[in-house]
Amino acid sequence: MILNIRFTQASFGKKILYTFFQLLLVTYAVAVLYPVLNMFVSSFKSTREIFLNPFSLPTEWRFENYAKVWKSGGFGIYFLNSIIITSISIAMVILFGSMAANGVSRYTYKMRLVVYLAFLSGIVLPLKAAIIPLFLLMRNLHLTNSRLGLILIFTAMGLPSTVFILAGFMRGIPKELEYAARIDGCNDLMIYRHVIMPLSMSSITLVTIYNIVPIWNDFFFPLVFISSENKRTLPLGVASFFGQYQIAWDLIFAALSIAIIPMIIIYVFMSKYFIKGMTAGAVKG
Repeated sequence: MILNIRFTQASFGKKILYTFFQLLLVTYAVAVLYPVLNMFVSSFKSTREIFLNPFSLPTEWRFENYAKVWKSGGFGIYFLNSIIITSISIAMVILFGSMAANGVSRYTYKMRLVVYLAFLSGIVLPLKAAIIPLFLLMRNLHLTNSRLGLILIFTAMGLPSTVFILAGFMRGIPKELEYAARIDGCNDLMIYRHVIMPLSMSSITLVTIYNIVPIWNDFFFPLVFISSENKRTLPLGVASFFGQYQIAWDLIFAALSIAIIPMIIIYVFMSKYFIKGMTAGAVKG
């Protein structure tokens, strides 16, 4: 309602500018959502129909594509592996990232800036640039071809951005809340658990969505470190439908539709807190 009042009271030039940006946003939304919708519709077609009628609805809805992908393609195992690896990785990223962010934002000590910059260096220097020494390290630790190895890699990959985002948010939490908790008898761990973490939920949701998508979609590290069929993740499972002489596009679209559903569900339930985390600190009180 407030936006409507502002729009009606705005000058003609501002109305034109506002309408232009609204149309731009709608166009961008359609450009992003249409390929996803077309992928979902194509998952119910045969490969032949996908090429003959790529933009039309299926003449016959082939629900067996999903059953074939889930059972014959072994997609259920890949899906379970991705759920396990992503869930544990995100839990470790949030736990260790929030603890590190709390340490570099709420405490004063000589090496605080050095510790903070050490985490930020992980953003500047991507983990993939050190793939050879990383592979040698994981091989010496006997962590290749294991879910634990991938979990540790994804945790290390997500920590720098998590510390950067959470530290900036935790600095804005008033010190008076911490002092009040200490008067009530809380120690450092209790303050972290009962004061800092509840107040940081919006930013935690932000870093969860920010990290869960690249971990869920990562193809590079599972390709390098996983060799067993029963330990593959979803991206490797989708790649298995690309044959040497032919490509089963109907099964690929069905597999991609299954793979994208968890991310959509997570965003729908976390979108409220995600927007709060994106705008946190944008307006000063």
